[in-house]
Amino acid sequence: MSVLGEWDRRLFTRVAAARVPGADPALRRLSRSADHGRLWLGAAAGLALVGGRVPSRAALRGVGSLAIASLTVNTVVKWSTRRPRPLLEHVPSIRHLKRQPHTTSFPSGHSASAAAFATGVALESAGYGALVAPFAAAVAFSRVYVGVHYPGDVLAGMAIGVAAAALTCRWWPPRPALPARERPSAPAPALPGGEGLVVFVNTPAGTGAPGTPLSPVERLRGLLPRAELVERGPDDDFAALLERAVDRAVERAGAARGALGVCGGDGSVNAAARAAAGRGLALAVFPPGGTLNDFAQDVGVRDVEDTAVAVGRGEAVAVDLGVARSGAGREVRFLNTFSIGLYPELVRMREHLEQHMGKWPAAAVALVRVLRTATPVELSVNGHRRRLWLLFAGNGRYEPQGFAPAYRPRLDDGLIDLRLIDGEHRLARTRVVVSALAGTLGRSRVYGAEVVPWVELADLGGTDTLAYDGEVAPAPTGLRLEKERRTLVVYRPSVQRNEPARRPRPAAATARRRRHERGRRLPADGGPSACG
Repeated sequence: MSVLGEWDRRLFTRVAAARVPGADPALRRLSRSADHGRLWLGAAAGLALVGGRVPSRAALRGVGSLAIASLTVNTVVKWSTRRPRPLLEHVPSIRHLKRQPHTTSFPSGHSASAAAFATGVALESAGYGALVAPFAAAVAFSRVYVGVHYPGDVLAGMAIGVAAAALTCRWWPPRPALPARERPSAPAPALPGGEGLVVFVNTPAGTGAPGTPLSPVERLRGLLPRAELVERGPDDDFAALLERAVDRAVERAGAARGALGVCGGDGSVNAAARAAAGRGLALAVFPPGGTLNDFAQDVGVRDVEDTAVAVGRGEAVAVDLGVARSGAGREVRFLNTFSIGLYPELVRMREHLEQHMGKWPAAAVALVRVLRTATPVELSVNGHRRRLWLLFAGNGRYEPQGFAPAYRPRLDDGLIDLRLIDGEHRLARTRVVVSALAGTLGRSRVYGAEVVPWVELADLGGTDTLAYDGEVAPAPTGLRLEKERRTLVVYRPSVQRNEPARRPRPAAATARRRRHERGRRLPADGGPSACG
């Protein structure tokens, strides 16, 4: 018998002999509630009901971590060790489970699932992680207390759970709570109480944030009672009503106290941003509860209250817009992303199916169909003839560097994040998916990524559409993608609510870091290399 094994058995015997007042029935029920992950799936459902991006991401990462840990323990580790369960002779009968487990003892699957879920949640939110952690620790301890595992089984299971949660970061890095704060402020009119602000509201009036009794309209009126709200009804024309709101904002800006606001999802924000930039208006983004809004998160606006504070104080930052210019003088501005290839067809097919099956089922069905039937796009990228499954261009550098860009640390870097999937190689779609799952996408020959200040696209063939910010439009034969530097002013509080003031980074250090990042990602001659 090894020294560790002997220590493990002695510690188990001591726990079996210990008595925690009132804990016997409670720990027994808690241990049983965690069977098959039921406790953690219930916790994930509770987080999802809270609503908002952070709880939803925490629930999703927690469940994903749990699935990896459970699969690892039950299909690999348990069947390779075959350690017998502890004897129950030293454990009081009041603690015995009604149904004793029949699988091998090492490691503890319950402990692995508990640690995986708690760590996954904590990676997204320290606050929610702190709420879950005591229950995870109690479940792990209960497995020894009720006599079904040795302490070493529990520790090994917890280590596997933590590792499983960490592994999810390889494919899906946690989003930082706040974006980079170094961006310089931009002038914007201070509008106390919303005086001079015109807000285009494109969200059902009766839908508030989960757990919040007020609708978005009611919250806006409470926070900014002097603002003018232009609400879109179910039968109203989106473009016409947005134009009316923009015109009213321009009129009020004529008195040097006007700005445009928007309350809605990504599509509404993107359209309002392009309109505000074209008319020289500052933009106030009000993300309604439960609505995912990538731009609002990237700019540093977490909720309606953040924007209201910034509007009242006149605090804002300037951000870039991407622009695709054709030879015929046509321009398409994009706030987030631009793409050619699989994605435009995916968007078009998803919109066709949405009316029959809902957004997410429609997206899944559309993805399967597009991957099966699509053909590569032939085009010239900076003078080099290419055959591509996908060309993705982001307005600013996205993180992570793999195939699933999630967020932008900065929105004023003057760069386009260019990512390509090459269609010249055999089984390119399969290879890029396998590489993404294996975490080796950076070394794949079918995938290329770099950040560039501009890129020329010409002689497009095999496609007649492009997509920008989730919208699909006809594709011209040639385009130049570039940046309009800091052309849009967006309200954002200079210091987040409940955020301590940070010590400013020395200017020289900041400049050195930025030069290093640009030099590392840009081609040596300063121009685009079109990903090889």
